[in-house]
Amino acid sequence: MQIYGNIIAMINTEKLHNIRHSLAHLLAAAILELYPDTKNTIGPAIDDGFYYDFEFKSPISDKDLPKIEKKMREIFKTWKGFTREEKTGFEADEYFKNNEYKKELIKDIVDKGDQVTFYTAGKFTDLCRGGHVEDAKEINSDAFVLDRVAGAYWRGDEKNKMLTRIYGLAFETKEELDAHISQREEAKKRDHKKIGKEQGLFVFSELVGAGLPLWTPKGTIIRELLNDYVWSLRKAKGYQKVCIPHITKKDLYETSGHWAKYADDLFKIHTREDHLYAMKPMNCPHHTQIFDSEPRSYRDMPQRYAETTMVYRDEQSGELSGLSRVLSITQDDAHVFCREVQIEKEALAIWDIIETFYKTFGFDLQVRFSTHDPKQRKKYLGSDETWLKAENALEDLMKQKGVTWIDGTGEAAFYGPKIDFIAKDSIGRVLQVATIQLDFNQPKNFGLVCTNEKGEKEQVVMIHAAIMGSIERFMSTLIEHTAGSYPLWLCPTQISVIPISAEKHEKYAKEIFDMLEKNNIRVELDSSNESLGKRIRNAKMQKVPYVIVIGDKEMEAKILTIEKRDGTKIEGISAEDFLNQTLEKINSKSLEL
Repeated sequence: MQIYGNIIAMINTEKLHNIRHSLAHLLAAAILELYPDTKNTIGPAIDDGFYYDFEFKSPISDKDLPKIEKKMREIFKTWKGFTREEKTGFEADEYFKNNEYKKELIKDIVDKGDQVTFYTAGKFTDLCRGGHVEDAKEINSDAFVLDRVAGAYWRGDEKNKMLTRIYGLAFETKEELDAHISQREEAKKRDHKKIGKEQGLFVFSELVGAGLPLWTPKGTIIRELLNDYVWSLRKAKGYQKVCIPHITKKDLYETSGHWAKYADDLFKIHTREDHLYAMKPMNCPHHTQIFDSEPRSYRDMPQRYAETTMVYRDEQSGELSGLSRVLSITQDDAHVFCREVQIEKEALAIWDIIETFYKTFGFDLQVRFSTHDPKQRKKYLGSDETWLKAENALEDLMKQKGVTWIDGTGEAAFYGPKIDFIAKDSIGRVLQVATIQLDFNQPKNFGLVCTNEKGEKEQVVMIHAAIMGSIERFMSTLIEHTAGSYPLWLCPTQISVIPISAEKHEKYAKEIFDMLEKNNIRVELDSSNESLGKRIRNAKMQKVPYVIVIGDKEMEAKILTIEKRDGTKIEGISAEDFLNQTLEKINSKSLEL
């Protein structure tokens, strides 16, 4: 059985979660000892540690963290474990009578009919559902550190009061903590916002608005090449391009089910005639109408539609981040309308495209099976029978592929289960990339059918498939994965030709430039007045794969000297041989220089 990478390493253990949650309590205990007038609110475990939100009488900053951490370690020596106590709503209210945040949480718990529970460690007691270490010895005091101070609205609502959030990092061992800190430092160097600006790939404008990237010529080259590659893989599988408008009447999303679930996330347009339209946040409902525009026979099935287009989602400003979270999302979207008996073949074809695409960039893929949560049926469209049928179909598919998958209960789309593909980048971060989603519910809502061999109407199935997911997010991933050193075929500038002396060597340099350009290689000629060293440095800062330096030796012998991006050289090669080697690497989409 094929297992994609180390799946176990991707899953935070219950023990680690409990360590982190316990440390959030320890942080709150330290804060209340150091700053008795502070109101503590909530403090969960998170992916790399924990945080706790507080309302301080006087502001604190990162400079205060060493003092707080010292107090945490001092208190920690007195802790043995946690004791649990159940309270009535009235008793809990009395305990937190001066803390309106805790009282609000208590009211929510009581209104739901849940039990109010308190946990105590040492002298500190907090309202909590649980999930702590049984013995304080499970916590390695060398494996946590306070990280930073930030602002956070109470319960994530910008209408509420701004609180102070203190973040901490926590792992089971000091080695894991140190490795995470090192990884994060490397991530800062690879930040796509920093590299994108240095390489001139995209810009943001205050006049245009946050979350709305503007792509420069260089950045657009990369976007278009990525999109062309995905299309070439899809075209080989029989997909056809379609094109839809960017707005729709609200009726479309009411029928699909999106309006009831996502109305608050939509950009809405009120026309002069008082009609209500929405900017599309997804493309599938539009594509259903192309399928439904004419009667379909089993002979017409499947119908495979592909389109790269922008969708728009009204994200909160605090959630926007570079290219990874934007308002205008370019989806390389595709939808297959097929019969149930065709699901396996069509989904396997999509899987093949995904594997081919991500292998090109050196990603190893893992699989998460994202199913619905039976305990929260209100979150999902359709019947239990429909969900069981869809989930069984995807499970059979994964078994046929021979993969081991991560359990993703509760991670399904609201209309159907999905196979999510997970990748690790070059510094070990886990990222969700592509997805295959199986949808019985939207076709039912729209009445999408085909006529089968018996002349009967048969409901069709819809498969959603985005390879990059969004070009913006994939670009942020690719920039950071490669640290801006893209594969040769993808670089905005693939070769820089630099004559040592513009007066003596520019003519031969221009001949090399023309030869490369005529063969559709993206090449630049830098014969500016800057020094040779600076011109070479400029090309290397832009991560240009090959720099051809032309001097007397090269001009007289009609050879080339090439400095590669990795610092190695190719010397004494003919222009024709270099051209052929370069074209071969571009055409094969090689990762090697």
